Amino acid sequence: MKVIIKDLKREYDGFFKVDKAVLQHEKFDGSMNREIDRLNFNRGNTVAVILYNKTNHSVVLVKQFRYPAYVDDGPGWLIECVAGIKDNGEVPVAKKEVLEETGYKIDKLKYLTRFYPSPGGCSERISIYLAYVEAEDKTKKEKYFGTGNEDIQVIEIPLARAFEMIKSGEICDGKTIIGLFHLRDELEKRK
Repeated sequence: MKVIIKDLKREYDGFFKVDKAVLQHEKFDGSMNREIDRLNFNRGNTVAVILYNKTNHSVVLVKQFRYPAYVDDGPGWLIECVAGIKDNGEVPVAKKEVLEETGYKIDKLKYLTRFYPSPGGCSERISIYLAYVEAEDKTKKEKYFGTGNEDIQVIEIPLARAFEMIKSGEICDGKTIIGLFHLRDELEKRK
């Protein structure tokens, strides 16, 4: 299928970027559609990690304030898996983010999946990994973490409770929900 970019202009260039494209694309019948304008919110690609404690049958998640989740009467403070913008390779970023946000030092990561969370307007792709942790992997005993303006609370939740929290809406972050279901599938395979 063919795409012709007629014009591409950066509309905003800050921490995130917004590009406007004028384009045509091939339709399923083989003809080209008329020119259309499309915006792309480019926030970079993300790597996320589901941390699973096999001993306790629990997941280690983080809770932090997210302004976009606060708008329109949202909860604001979300329970999420660890994640960060991928700037120099997935595995190094994943390990760094886990240590910074939770205090856990991880060595091995298992790739679970990659997806587009909102492809109608955003080019971001999220890669999700699984890491197994034990209490002795925690290098810092603090309960609160974050660098810069981040204010992060580390929480450990029994896996069964995490699925109840998805149903009740307490866990409403897409990457976390997808990661938890992939974790459940991984654990089923091991039985």
